[in-house]
Parts: sequence; structure tokens; C-alpha cells
Amino acid sequence: MRGTKRSKIKKNDQVAIIAGRDKGKRGRVLEVAPVLGKVKVEAAGMIKRHQKANPSSNRGGGIIEKESWIDISNVQLIDPQSGKPTRVKYDVQPDGTKTRVAAGSGHALDKA
Repeated sequence: MRGTKRSKIKKNDQVAIIAGRDKGKRGRVLEVAPVLGKVKVEAAGMIKRHQKANPSSNRGGGIIEKESWIDISNVQLIDPQSGKPTRVKYDVQPDGTKTRVAAGSGHALDKA
């Protein structure tokens, strides 16, 4: 039985890829799979897939390019203040609410 894992990276976050063949690229997170520990980043980790035409869903065939999963350890969030990749920590308020904070600058990452 699989449990749930928490991820400090969320959908629509701006991230920098710090390892792998796309090292140095930046993009928006399209999808997060916390249990697998993977993310999909816009225009990064591109793979080619052969797709069969499906006339009933009005989809053409051919070779399509799409994003593949990247390990979550290979991406870092972009600090909104400095624009550099940063680690993330949680800031717990006295009322119990948690907010994500850039470890480098202490700037809040969540839009509130």
C-alpha cells in the first residue's frame, strides 16, 4: 500500500532544472506526482512519442513531442526576490497555518 508524500513544489511554480540533460532551463510546473517524486516542467524533458490517429476523438497521428517526468530532486524553486534557485522551508504561524518560504531570502512563495 502506498502512502502519500508531501511535495514542496506545487503546480504552476516557476522552477530551475539543476541536473540532467536540461540543466539550466527554467519553466513552469505542469504536473506533480508526489508519490512518485516526479514533476513535469514546461518545455523540459521533451520526448518523442508515436501516436496512432483516432478519428473518433479527432486526433491526428504522427510523432508528437511532449514533456516527460523529471525527478523532483533535479528541480529547485525560483526565489521571486532574487530570481535564483532556492531551497524551500515552511514557516508555521502561531495559528497553525503553514506558508512556503524561500530559504535564501525568507521571501514568501505562496500567493496570499
